[in-house]
This record gives sequence, C-alpha cells and structure tokens, in this order.
Amino acid sequence: MRATFYRFIAVLMLVIPGIMATYGFLAMKDAFFAQFGAAELNPHIQWGKFSLGLVLFLAGVAFIGGWTFFRDRKRNYVAPRFKKKRKKQ
Repeated sequence: MRATFYRFIAVLMLVIPGIMATYGFLAMKDAFFAQFGAAELNPHIQWGKFSLGLVLFLAGVAFIGGWTFFRDRKRNYVAPRFKKKRKKQ
C-alpha cells in the first residue's frame, strides 16, 4: 500500500510541473495572438499575461529537465563531462 502511495506522489511531482509548463505556453500564445484579433481596439501585447506565462513555462521545463538530468546522472546515462567528479585522495 505504501509503495503505491509513493508512486502516486512521484507521478504528481512530474504532472504538476508539466501542467504548469503547458499553461504557461498557452498563456504566452494567447497574449501574443491577442494583439492580432482586435487590432482596432488594442494593438498591443498583454505583457502581464505573457511574462506570467514565461515564468510558468520556464519553471515547469526547468523542473522536468533537472529531474531527468539527475535521474540519468544517477544511472550513468550522461556524457563523461556531466558525471560527478571524484575527489583525489
């Protein structure tokens, strides 16, 4: 029972940043293309919505990328320059 719960928490830890990144991308897209829809009324980009979307997108992608990198580093799937350095004795 505990292992199932821990796996569920682990999946949530990846799904939530993925949803954040998706929402951020959609917010940036909507803010950019809103200036073309009603060009007569407001031809400017919505900077608040665009910057919030950018922050959410970068945070979500950075979390998922970092998680993947450290998982691959632990399993020795990375290039030699990214492996942990050993201290000389």
